[in-house]
Amino acid sequence: MIGRDMTLDDLIAHHQIARLLAEFARAMDERDWSRIAEILVDDAVADIGEGRLNGSAALIATLRRYLDTCGPTQHLLGNLIVDVNGDEAQSRCYVSDMHLGTGERKHLTFATLGDYHDRWRKIDGCWRMVERIKHNRAHVGSFDVFQI
Repeated sequence: MIGRDMTLDDLIAHHQIARLLAEFARAMDERDWSRIAEILVDDAVADIGEGRLNGSAALIATLRRYLDTCGPTQHLLGNLIVDVNGDEAQSRCYVSDMHLGTGERKHLTFATLGDYHDRWRKIDGCWRMVERIKHNRAHVGSFDVFQI
């Protein structure tokens, strides 16, 4: 976007993608795996810190392996930048996520600071995520919060 004015379509796309990012984060916290599947294309690719994942089912299974085994979570997003090029877009935003333990591990916490780099495609008038890369910058707490 540097060097050119944003069009109304760019602004609308920015808003729609920002909304989907927030819905994705909330869906992780609410364990709403069907909503995440709606946001992703079936053949989405991802790397959230364990190597490449191929397909939305693989990404959702990996998210579930962690989030279904811990207590409450909260994924906060900020400093969003969206670059739109027709029916393709890229977004970058900070993520700060907190994970609390449950049961015997309720005293444990685990948090990360990271950066989501996502690619989007407009399909039948709706933005869908085609790639998610999470750059983990730091973490605090105990990985034992996850009972895996």
